[in-house]
Amino acid sequence: MRTVFDRHVDAALISQALGSAAFGSMWLDIPRPEYPTLSGGLSCDLLVVGGGYAGLWAALHATERNPGARVVLIDAERVGWAASGRNGGFVEASITHGAENGKSRWPLEFDQLEKLGLANLDGMQADIGKYGMQVDWERSGTLTVATEPHQVEWLAEGAEHGEGQFLDQAAIRAEVNSPTYQAGLFEGESCAIVHPARLVFELARACAQAGVQIFEHTAALSAQRESNGVEVSTKAGVITADQVVLATNVFPSLLKRNRLYTIPVYDYVLATEPLTTEQLDRIGWRSRQGISDSANQFHYYRLSADNRIVWGGYDAVYHFGRRVDPTYEDRAETYRKLAAHFFITFPQLEDVRFSHRWAGAIDTNTRFCAHWGLAGRGRIAYVNGFTGLGVGAARFGADVCLDLLGGHPTERTELEMVNRKPLPFPPEPAASIGIQATRWSMDRADHHAGKRNLFLRTLDRLGLGFDS
Repeated sequence: MRTVFDRHVDAALISQALGSAAFGSMWLDIPRPEYPTLSGGLSCDLLVVGGGYAGLWAALHATERNPGARVVLIDAERVGWAASGRNGGFVEASITHGAENGKSRWPLEFDQLEKLGLANLDGMQADIGKYGMQVDWERSGTLTVATEPHQVEWLAEGAEHGEGQFLDQAAIRAEVNSPTYQAGLFEGESCAIVHPARLVFELARACAQAGVQIFEHTAALSAQRESNGVEVSTKAGVITADQVVLATNVFPSLLKRNRLYTIPVYDYVLATEPLTTEQLDRIGWRSRQGISDSANQFHYYRLSADNRIVWGGYDAVYHFGRRVDPTYEDRAETYRKLAAHFFITFPQLEDVRFSHRWAGAIDTNTRFCAHWGLAGRGRIAYVNGFTGLGVGAARFGADVCLDLLGGHPTERTELEMVNRKPLPFPPEPAASIGIQATRWSMDRADHHAGKRNLFLRTLDRLGLGFDS
C-alpha cells in the first residue's frame, strides 16, 4: 500500500526550494548572550551540568527554593546550542509522551500525571510572565491530523476518550487547508508554541539575574563523591559542590551506569522564508495551532512569529555506535524528503522557498519519556530521555531532580514513573539491529493501514519501542 507521502514531487521544485537554505538552526539566528569560561576551581552549593532547558530550570528553581545559595551552571559548548536551540518549539503539557504511552505504562497514576503535566505547563507560562521573558509564547493548542483513512478512526476514538475535539474533513480543512487532511483532533489547552532559542536565552538571563554563575566552554570530565561533597573535574580545575544535577540529556553521562539507557536519534527540520499575507491566505491557518500528523513516522509543523513554517520530523535516524556527531546533521536525502512532503501537504505553496535546514540529536529511551536517578550517596541527581518532547517536560524533570536532592518525599518523587527506570538498550551491534528493524516495521505499519507486525507487538508486550 502507498501512503499520501509516497506521491511524486518534481525533483526540480525540491532543488529550487532548498537551493538557498542556510545550514543551521533558524532559531539561533538571533543575538545570543555570551558567558565566561571557567578559569579555575571553585566551590558551590549546587552545580548544574548542562545549559539546556533542564539545567537552566533546575538552576533557576534552585535559587527560588534556597535564596542565597551559590548555584553554578556549566556547559561544554554554549547555552542552548544543542536540542534547546534546535527543536520545533512545541510546549506540550504531557510528561508521558502522549496519552497512549502514559496510559499503557502507568494506568493507575495516569490521571495524576496528566494533572501534573498541565500544572507544569501553567507554571511555565506563569514563570515566563514573572521573569518578563520575551519568548513568542502562544497558547494556541494543537491539531493532530489524519492523512490516511485508518487514522480517522484513531482520532475519533481519541475524542471519545476526552483527548480533544474531533474535526471532520470539512472542519479540519476550514482550519488549515491541506488536500491531505481527512480529519483532525483539536486540543486547545495542552500545548503552546514558543521561540525555543529565546526561551533558553531568557532562562539564562533570569538565572544570571538570580545570582547563578554560568560558564560556557567548560566541559565536565568526571564526577566523584568525596567526603566534602562531589568533585567535578574540568580542564580549568575542580568544582566542589554539595549537590549536583546532571542535565546532559543526549550526551554521554558522567555516570557510566546511566549510559545504556539512552541513544541519540537525529531529527531533521526545515524552515521556510516568511510567508506573505497572500501565501498564508492560501492555506488558512489563522489560529496558528501547532500541527502533527498521525503516522508512526510523523511530521510536526508550526508557524513562527514572522510566519515562517517550521517543518520537521518523519525521519528519525540512529547511527551505529551511539555517537553524537555533527557530521550526521547535513543529510541531503532527508532534507529532500522533508521538502517533498511539505509540497504534498501544501501544493498551494510551490512558490515558497526554504531559508534554513538543520538537525539535532534527541535523547531517546525505551519508554519515550524522562527517567531519573540518584547517585553519589544521594548528592547527584540526573534526568535523561525526553525523546523529543522536552520543551515543557524539562521543567518538570528539573523540579523532580531538586525534589530528589531535597531528601523529603513529594508528590513527584512518589510517582512510579519517577521511581522505575526504563529498560536499557542493548550494546552494539544488537542495539543497531533492533532499532533498524523497528524503524522498518513502523514504516511497514504506516503502509499497511497501521497494522503492527509480530516484531512490534512483541516490543509492545516487553515495554520496549522506538518513536520518531
